[in-house]
Amino acid sequence: MQEGRKVLEDTPWRQITLFLLTLAVLILCAFILQPFFSAIVGAIVLAVVTEIPHNHLSKHIRNRTTCATVAVFLVILAVIVPGFFLAQELGEQALSAIVSLRNPNTQNLVTDYIGNHPALANRIEAFSASIDVNNAARSTAAYVGSKAAMILGNSVHFITEVVVMLFLLFFLFRDRALALAALRSIIPLRDDETTELLDRIDDTIYATFLGRLAIALVQGVLAGLAFWVLGVPGIILWAITLTAFAMIPAFGAFLVWGPIAIYLGLNGHWGKAALLAIWGGLIVSTIDNILYPILIGSHLRAHTAVILITILGGIAVFGPLGIILGPVIFTIGSTLLDIWHARTTQILSP
Repeated sequence: MQEGRKVLEDTPWRQITLFLLTLAVLILCAFILQPFFSAIVGAIVLAVVTEIPHNHLSKHIRNRTTCATVAVFLVILAVIVPGFFLAQELGEQALSAIVSLRNPNTQNLVTDYIGNHPALANRIEAFSASIDVNNAARSTAAYVGSKAAMILGNSVHFITEVVVMLFLLFFLFRDRALALAALRSIIPLRDDETTELLDRIDDTIYATFLGRLAIALVQGVLAGLAFWVLGVPGIILWAITLTAFAMIPAFGAFLVWGPIAIYLGLNGHWGKAALLAIWGGLIVSTIDNILYPILIGSHLRAHTAVILITILGGIAVFGPLGIILGPVIFTIGSTLLDIWHARTTQILSP
């Protein structure tokens, strides 16, 4: 009776049904977790990059719950609190930039510049004549109202994601071994292949997060020093903006210091513009090529051009998280191809 039941359970159609049911439930789980995708990725990244400090902390605090609590508190002090003050400073700098644009002196400079270029003045006049002021005002008011509601909603969502991220980070700190064991149990690879895959993912996260962040911070400091010497307004705003863009290798920093150099030139400061262009081209952007092999080269097994494409593609698909997810997904794909190649070679070899 039991043998007949076992045969019935092993029939192909039951296996297919089980597969489809599992797939459907996993898709539903993905939809449920989708709103917190950024929080989940952020928690995993923080858990990986803080593994060494956490291991050192766990040697002094034996209780896993207490150790995880202290580790999360230290992450809040080291990451969340400075990030809050940086965001506040960025907001103040952006407001100052808006106020400076409304300054009569700035407006006079813009007016004089337009007056000295008749072709540009004619285009602006033609464009202004084509605008219906009443409709433009109504549309602008509606747009601002909708964006205000969206900003409020995004703020609540952002705070929720930070709380969820810290909540998950606590359990990743406390139950790291259990999480790794569960992950290994669902990866359909041999133990040595799973170890190779996880090691490469760790190296990629270290390289793209810590390595690129360190390089971007150096570039931001160097650019900020130039902005301060040349008297560029909103130094902190532009230095942090350049740091963010410098996470994109090769040309990210240029996207910030280049337009600023052009701005200085258009305002008649051609000497400052030339100095910024020289400093940006020879120092800020070039330091990337010097630091990359030192901080990242030994961790990534991919060409710089490939990393650039994966970062840009990841940003296009996942937004800012793509800076990490793009290279990580590429690493997973390349590792699986290497595993398939190794297995095929073993089968074909005599």
